[in-house]
Amino acid sequence: MTAFPDFRSPRWAALSALLTTSVLLTACGSGSDGSGDDSGKPRSGGTLTFAVGSDAGCVDPQQVGSNESIYSVRQTVDSLTDQDPETGKIVPWLAKSWDINSDATQFTFHLRPDVTFSDGSELTAQVVKDNFDAVPKLGALGTLAQGYLSSVKSTTAVDPLTVKVTFKEPNAQFLQATSTHSLGIESSASVKKTPQQKCSDGVIGTGPFVLKQYVQNQSITLAKRAGYDWGSSLWSKKGEAYLDKLVFKVVPEAGVRAGSLQSGQVDAISSVGKANEAALKGGQVTLLRRANPGVVFGLGINNSRPVLKDVKVRQAILAAVDRKQIADAVFPTGTKPATSVLAHTTPDYTDLSADLALDAAKAKSLLDAAGWKSGSDGIRAKGGKKLSLVISWFPNAATNQPALELVQQQLKAVGIDVTLKQNQVSQFATTLQGGDFDLVWGNVTRADPDILRSSFSSKLANFYRLPASSLDTALSGQAATTHAAKREQLVDEAQKLIVQNAYNVPVVELQTQLAVTKKVHDLAFDSGSRIQLHDTWIG
Repeated sequence: MTAFPDFRSPRWAALSALLTTSVLLTACGSGSDGSGDDSGKPRSGGTLTFAVGSDAGCVDPQQVGSNESIYSVRQTVDSLTDQDPETGKIVPWLAKSWDINSDATQFTFHLRPDVTFSDGSELTAQVVKDNFDAVPKLGALGTLAQGYLSSVKSTTAVDPLTVKVTFKEPNAQFLQATSTHSLGIESSASVKKTPQQKCSDGVIGTGPFVLKQYVQNQSITLAKRAGYDWGSSLWSKKGEAYLDKLVFKVVPEAGVRAGSLQSGQVDAISSVGKANEAALKGGQVTLLRRANPGVVFGLGINNSRPVLKDVKVRQAILAAVDRKQIADAVFPTGTKPATSVLAHTTPDYTDLSADLALDAAKAKSLLDAAGWKSGSDGIRAKGGKKLSLVISWFPNAATNQPALELVQQQLKAVGIDVTLKQNQVSQFATTLQGGDFDLVWGNVTRADPDILRSSFSSKLANFYRLPASSLDTALSGQAATTHAAKREQLVDEAQKLIVQNAYNVPVVELQTQLAVTKKVHDLAFDSGSRIQLHDTWIG
């Protein structure tokens, strides 16, 4: 029995149509500027300069959670498997094949031979074991990887090219987890470093590019890996990458990024804002878009805060948010308001738009019922204390502040006073871990619904301080079953429990929107709406 959905089923086929707008998005150009091949065929060489909006302060793929940093560091490591963004199917990469037992407690991977790290050391089963054994020690920044390996019992090197991962309980999500950057394979030398050393110095990987220089909050420079010959089975080019060099420059201002692209100072930019779309459309620029699967952008609630322990207060916040106004006013064209805690591109998504409809009257009624009465200034109070909350946020996307300013206005309209507190991007994980927040703005991208368990199970990291409840049962159950229909039912139940109890306030689906010049070809989105640059070329 397989440990992943039946990708041949009608349900999955329908979902696959939603999973991506385009597997491979190509900026068409004739190369008339003289730098390309007149035949239009891919050519090797050149440097791609990419402007991103922020830096997570870390260049270890296993510890990075911000898309702006994942774009670069993902290129330095390969994974055991890959996931087709069009079909959702898991396909070979560093592992040429795998076996899964009937209850999904044991996964055996057969590695490709002759794979080496950029320091010359060989990829072996022992190296994979070293990686997985070290994940629990990554600390606050390694929560994604830790979630994927939760309940692991042992990792065993059966022979030099066979590694077996055994779990204490069924773990159907693990195969997809092996396709993520968070479980990208690093050399034994890198694994032995402290998490802090890996963040600041980078790691040795088997990937198509090698880290050459990292200047925090300024740039990340990568160079092509000579002799690379073990790319994902999804890639069109065999062997080495086309590009010689990748430079990721940190440019926080969206308008400056757009201007740099138009002037030819950079070849691609991330996080294209709504205000810059019109200027970038047409001419020598192409906009590329794809909705991110996983937990949507929204307000993560610290459910242990005295005020927020009251379900009526949480439900009032949920009802007071006008998601469509935020999506239309702030985010790029085509961005969808949240209709569940999961994005619609996530397997087993359930449409809960009725539960997430704007209803200010309901919000006010709930606050009345909870004992919060309006004061002369319109802000509610109870027992002499005003209903005041702080939303912590991080400047890793240009849309964050304007979106939250609208949320602030919408909550004020029902009597909730909101203060916006900006933190450094590098503080995101430690803020969650420390628990010193009321609400926090963020999302988590993953093309598997088990992201709900990683984010909301009270049995795991439980950053949002949820109480033990029937939600845990649903989340544990979906991770344990190998039956697609049963898993779908449990994921559906989990989404409903999260939304109806307002453990989280979904607001808007994250849509990745990039802009590239016409000379950039074959820049591909992966299944998580991040980018793969092995097949990318300039001409």
